[in-house]
Amino acid sequence: MKSMNSIRQRQPSLRQTSHLRSGFTLLELLIVLAIIVLIAGMVAQNLLSSQQDANIMATRAMIKTIEDAFKRKAVKNNGVYDAESGPGAIQALTEQWEDSMGQQQQPLLEETPRDAWNNEFQYSFDSNSDLKPRIWSFGPDGEDGNGSRSTDDVSNLRRDTE
Repeated sequence: MKSMNSIRQRQPSLRQTSHLRSGFTLLELLIVLAIIVLIAGMVAQNLLSSQQDANIMATRAMIKTIEDAFKRKAVKNNGVYDAESGPGAIQALTEQWEDSMGQQQQPLLEETPRDAWNNEFQYSFDSNSDLKPRIWSFGPDGEDGNGSRSTDDVSNLRRDTE
């Protein structure tokens, strides 16, 4: 009988077993870590997509501001838009200029705007074919799409944003 009691004393009871095991196993920790990484990956993907959408919206708003400045300048010049192309035409909006009556006008923009990716905006106007000037950003890739529909350029013209 004494040998049976000594065996029982050597085996820990359930209460003692739960008291001895107070931490997590490595497998449990790895599973929790994997779940956290999966959730973080999904959240990061959504945040990056939202950031890209916000950059495009901010760029479109700035394009609208530039377009309005060119319209105000055209009104003072008998409806004639600037013939100069490129970023230089937009830079000129930050300087004093002379209207069609020979009067000095204040700058239409305080500073030369840049898109959400810190690139210069582009400007072109062809009086023979355009109703209004085309103002665009090269978009996230920073490269001119040359009118291609597969490009990510951001523009004020409907045909460029379809």
